[in-house]
Amino acid sequence: MISYADIVEVCSRWVDRVAMTIVAGRQSLRTIPYVQLAEQQDGTFTVRSGPQGDVLDVPGPPVRLSGDRAGAEVAGLLDSVLRGAKVEVVLRPQRFMFRPLELPRRALDFLDGIVRAQIDRLTPWSADAAAFGWHSEVDPANDRIDVTIAATAKTLIAPFINAVAALGADTVILSAALPHPVGDVAAIKISEQKAGQAADARRLRRVLIGLAAGGSALASLSIAANAIVGGMFETQRDDVLRRVAERRALMQPGRNGASEAARALEQHKHEIPSTVIAIEALSQVLPDDTYLTELRILGDKMQIVGVTKDAPSLIRLIEQTSHFSKATFFAPTTRSVSEQTEHFHIEARIEPVYTPGL
Repeated sequence: MISYADIVEVCSRWVDRVAMTIVAGRQSLRTIPYVQLAEQQDGTFTVRSGPQGDVLDVPGPPVRLSGDRAGAEVAGLLDSVLRGAKVEVVLRPQRFMFRPLELPRRALDFLDGIVRAQIDRLTPWSADAAAFGWHSEVDPANDRIDVTIAATAKTLIAPFINAVAALGADTVILSAALPHPVGDVAAIKISEQKAGQAADARRLRRVLIGLAAGGSALASLSIAANAIVGGMFETQRDDVLRRVAERRALMQPGRNGASEAARALEQHKHEIPSTVIAIEALSQVLPDDTYLTELRILGDKMQIVGVTKDAPSLIRLIEQTSHFSKATFFAPTTRSVSEQTEHFHIEARIEPVYTPGL
């Protein structure tokens, strides 16, 4: 059964697809200038233009991007430079977290998925909340790939993207400057946004919607058919529900034992912690420099033994999760003279997965 909302959604997707196709075709027919905004240590930006990266002398105060837009005076000076251009904003490396990753060479075709899956482990953010990019180099001698990942929170780079998009840039590319350039690579691309194409697509979309207004007669016919047929099905559904309720009422007296068993199983599910989920939660919270030699689960308690660089910090990490509580050392923590690690013995209570009463 097709509803009015389904028709509107299909039409909206079709209009968006047509608008983006027309805009993309028009963009391919014109030359787009390239401008780079490189952030300096004092927070100002150097403006470069052209394939040779020539520095442009922008008159007025130093270029700064604060909030979601540039200052009024700076915006007036940059408007003619950035409007309709492909603008790359290169931020300082201090705004990003860099992590190395070594992979076998055969993983090159799956690098995007592998990096996305590793973001949760390598950075404090999830893959949805993080803005990240990477640079890879193949080491033929060892048949390995050396990957350098740069990541930060999306909320930290959004103001820079919005500020440049507000100045009329056609495309906004945001990159992270490498602390130490690798060969010819001085920055890692983090994101790319077609700001100008999106604005053109919105304007063209309004035109296409006006042209598609002639299909309103078909939508009205569909709504009428949906009301008639939907009413018939609604009546049949109410009749079936009524019969099911009657059958359940007749069967209720003989189901006391089954009801008691179901309630007991439900209570057991709420009260007994899940071992599999507890182990999965523990693997996500422990840092990379921590190794376990023993793991014991005794009822609702978990005991772990292993080595780490900072044993007291593990108590805080374990209790921050919703799966454990009352974490404590059940044996003394010792430090090896020849190693820079601590041998720990930690015990914690495993919380049930389900909240009682829900």
